Amino acid sequence: MAGKDLLSISDLNPEDIRLLISNAVDMKSGGWTSSLGGKTLALVFEKPSLRTRLSFEIAMQQLGGQAIYLSPDEVGLGHRESVPDVARVLSRYADAISVSTFSHGTLETLAAYASVPVINALSDLEHPCQALADFLTIYEKKGELAGLAVAYVGDGNNVANSLLLVASQIGVDFRIAAPGGYQLQEDILRKAREYAVGSGAHILCTEEPRLAVTEADVVYTDAWASMGQEAEAEPRRQVFAGYQVNEELLALARADAIFMHPLPAHRGEEVSENILDCRQSVVFDQAENQLHLQKALLAGMLGSLEIPLANY
Repeated sequence: MAGKDLLSISDLNPEDIRLLISNAVDMKSGGWTSSLGGKTLALVFEKPSLRTRLSFEIAMQQLGGQAIYLSPDEVGLGHRESVPDVARVLSRYADAISVSTFSHGTLETLAAYASVPVINALSDLEHPCQALADFLTIYEKKGELAGLAVAYVGDGNNVANSLLLVASQIGVDFRIAAPGGYQLQEDILRKAREYAVGSGAHILCTEEPRLAVTEADVVYTDAWASMGQEAEAEPRRQVFAGYQVNEELLALARADAIFMHPLPAHRGEEVSENILDCRQSVVFDQAENQLHLQKALLAGMLGSLEIPLANY
């Protein structure tokens, strides 16, 4: 991945995904060190962030480099300064740019004009780093990936898009239960089905949460309204009222199923009050694993880290 952008999971192939997870496992255990001394990562964030910002900043620090956070007021992408100009300037200072933005189009424009690698830390279309860290967590908990079934309940949003694209590339069955009008984007679904032909993954789109969750190995949900959708929050609560992941729904999954959520969560909305704290919940392991996945990603992009593929 050295020198390449990561705007979408589709920028990776199955070997890239497995290698990132393998590297992250080894870096988490302390078996690998990689120096990014002298390297600088620019963090351009239009959205507030806890886990994403911290994971990138600490990852660079632990790899010997540094990260510089640039707030919306300091940069003003497309307002205070044009996106192409920001890309050109940052390319003269930083070795890579990590971007959290409302519009995937902004991300694509920045990447088109930057001469250094650009990482999608979050956009309205995809959240690739989140999905990769999630599959790292699934591998840790299950000891394998191929042949598992992931059930996603809720909005067909950026996280769902990226989860589907990872799953379909590496042979993980993906089921999504979402209301009509809130399903996955058709172009993402079409691409995933193409990947699934080669990997053997099965994809199910339904409006029935119980159908998706029954006998699943992983049950996953996310907020019903993302940042930038505040005006839609109340209408969405009504539409998604039957899509809460609670103890009753989770009981339909396999006895050893794990529960996942990328956080922040809204207790009493997409999740019942205590589901984040149940024995099957791995949400805080997910949060930690963003750090380890980011380290593997940055080492691969900016350093020379490479280890043999694990067997998945």
